[in-house]
Amino acid sequence: MDPTLKSTVLLMLLGLVVNVLSITDSEHCQNVVKKWAFTSLDHEVKEDKHTLNDLLFFLHVPRTGGRTYFHCFLKKLYSNSLECPRSYDKLRFDPSKAKCRLLTTHDDYSITSKLPRDRTSVVTILRNPVDRVFSTYEFSVEVAARFLVHPNLTSATQMTGRLRSKTNGVSTLDIWPWKYLVPWMREDLFARRDARKARVINDINSSDPYNMEDMVMPLLDYIDNPIAHEIVHNGATFQIAGLTNNSYLPEAHEVRHCVEKYKKLGEYVLQVAKKRLDNMLYVGLTEDHRKSATMFANVVGAQVISQLVESNAIGEGAAVNKSEQSTSFSDSEVDGNDHQNITSDEKGDEAATSSDDNEVKQETMSVGKLMETYEVCISGLRKTQARRRIASLKRISPANFTKEARLQVPQMVLQQIQRLNNLDLELYEYAQGIFAKQHEQAAEKMFDPDTLGSMFIYSGGTKLWDVILWTMPFVLLFIFIVFVNAKRRTLKVKI
Repeated sequence: MDPTLKSTVLLMLLGLVVNVLSITDSEHCQNVVKKWAFTSLDHEVKEDKHTLNDLLFFLHVPRTGGRTYFHCFLKKLYSNSLECPRSYDKLRFDPSKAKCRLLTTHDDYSITSKLPRDRTSVVTILRNPVDRVFSTYEFSVEVAARFLVHPNLTSATQMTGRLRSKTNGVSTLDIWPWKYLVPWMREDLFARRDARKARVINDINSSDPYNMEDMVMPLLDYIDNPIAHEIVHNGATFQIAGLTNNSYLPEAHEVRHCVEKYKKLGEYVLQVAKKRLDNMLYVGLTEDHRKSATMFANVVGAQVISQLVESNAIGEGAAVNKSEQSTSFSDSEVDGNDHQNITSDEKGDEAATSSDDNEVKQETMSVGKLMETYEVCISGLRKTQARRRIASLKRISPANFTKEARLQVPQMVLQQIQRLNNLDLELYEYAQGIFAKQHEQAAEKMFDPDTLGSMFIYSGGTKLWDVILWTMPFVLLFIFIVFVNAKRRTLKVKI
């Protein structure tokens, strides 16, 4: 056979084989993803999603403001004894703990496979995906910059290891997703600092903190990196679907691989995430903060109070903890400590409650009191976070992430973020619809007599509504007597 003809035939056969294998792989992936999706949806049957169950699972999507809810709502209601063991570190989680009533974690939805599903209520908060990507990038850089007090990366890594071995607390570097994102950014910051020193660069030409490559990884490079593709993009959808790289599901890795390879299969993941939002007790929105907080207090807080009163646990949990404003956590958007020294920098934001948590002022809680303490708490946390952020960003000056600087980011970069987070964008839009319905239902319930009667609770457990009904006859009698006496005086004046 002619060599040229032979080569042509071989190439055609090779192409045919590759095409057959490709079709086979595509069909295999479709079967894998569809099987996972149908199995997941079968487990999503809820009889009454509006009623709080024994265990409250707060699925905390990173950079959505969830830490304010934990500190300023849930910590005011649940005592330490009612919290599940520190679950921000997956290895420490123990769902079998007696009286475990509250679980707050960055773990994805797959952790419910370890929980009593019929006795678990789930709540979460979502954020505009573009803003969440910005915030994730900024926080990764902010935490990594704290390590720049060291002369080199080796010194920073060694000191961190020594400090982590001496404490029982959970560091930022232990917690998903920061255990991947912070070391990545830390290594990059040291590399860029070393390069500046080698080239004797003192002046930074760029004024755009999101494109200041001599100081920090540009945002465009960050979003196009494989690590960001693995962890950041469409992160909310994959977290609610239970398919992060931190998943408890054995099939999660294969499902993720198939969805990444065949983008159209992402629709199955999105449908599972939407269904799970439908079945949640509460879905909040970061952008509609005030309304979300008020609704959380009335939808979730009111039921927690009622539940704890019935179980006689409210005396322990409903405490106003003034000291919690200094508690340190991993990715708190508005809380944490102002790390000003090397030791605290190395520890990062520990996800372990400080000893001050036990020094509480106990008060009987109501929805109104809960909102009051929330306002005081969040004000203090915002101030602390601002100080900490300023201290961290000084180490990479002149890079300074602000809302104004975000507005200067090129449209091309924003469009790239949107393209990479198409599932999250659709899920967020769906969550907005759920949020609007929740708000309507909460508003209607506010005018229900039973709800009005349970909104305010005195220390003795007596409802304000009952007090009003009991005293109403006496009030009316008093008004009648005043009216009669006034009329008699008027008649005497006329005579």
